[in-house]
Amino acid sequence: MPSQITSRQRAEILIEALPYLQKFRGGIFLIKYGGSTMESGDQVDLFLDDVAFLDAVGIRVVLVHGGGKAINARMKKQGLSPQFFGGLRITDSVTVEIVRSVLDDEVNPGIVAQLSQRGVKAVGISGRDVFTASKIPPLTTSDGREVDLGFVGEADEAKANSVHEALSSGSVPVISPLGALPTGESMNINADVSAAALAASLPATKLIFLSDVPGLMHDPQDASSLIHSLTAIQTEELIDRGVIAGGMIPKVRSATKALAQGLGKVHILGAGVPHAVLLEAFSEEGVGTEITP
Repeated sequence: MPSQITSRQRAEILIEALPYLQKFRGGIFLIKYGGSTMESGDQVDLFLDDVAFLDAVGIRVVLVHGGGKAINARMKKQGLSPQFFGGLRITDSVTVEIVRSVLDDEVNPGIVAQLSQRGVKAVGISGRDVFTASKIPPLTTSDGREVDLGFVGEADEAKANSVHEALSSGSVPVISPLGALPTGESMNINADVSAAALAASLPATKLIFLSDVPGLMHDPQDASSLIHSLTAIQTEELIDRGVIAGGMIPKVRSATKALAQGLGKVHILGAGVPHAVLLEAFSEEGVGTEITP
């Protein structure tokens, strides 16, 4: 279908974006890419086109990807049932090897290949080479029982040298959410936690979480209840009230931790909004939820 936008309108759109292009050129956008964004063909294409655009205009992009659905599929194929607690995957010794294999040998190279098809120079980096991890201690249920998450780690340190080297060579680093204990054992690290730790270490100009939902909402079933902006303190109030729950908790808490370490802003965007990343970066319109210190 022919475009209804005239050449003059296209030029005006580009001029409108000029101040933002000038502001962010040379900066680092760290984007956490996961959830349904990685499963829907249309959303994948739109998002990766956004990355190609950012790269072309001189904004340095770092991707930290998820892969939960691919991991679940591999586990099901092997007769295993995924289990979660507090938004985190319970990871025993068998599951952690599945996680490592799926993320480093399947998902990561796939993203690199898709970016390469768009003319983007991309390089895959295992999170094992970036994140020094420690085991998350057992969590406590509401009735006082302890739940051992197994090989699930906290990102104690993000070693950004390899990421900076990739950026300096003009590449887009694509990083899996894994870590390694000092003993060398692989640890499964929540992708949101990984992204936030690396964003604070680089440091990034923007940390963007691409989510399955439009952002934080007072009512998850009502898109009109979207919270456009809030502070780190307000996020804890919403967690206490149960407004922020499940897998959104580690996302939000990792965001506020990065803010406490000096990051300026964090954005939670809905992948269902076409070109959400470009709209957030280059227009007054803005989309999703912005979290500030």
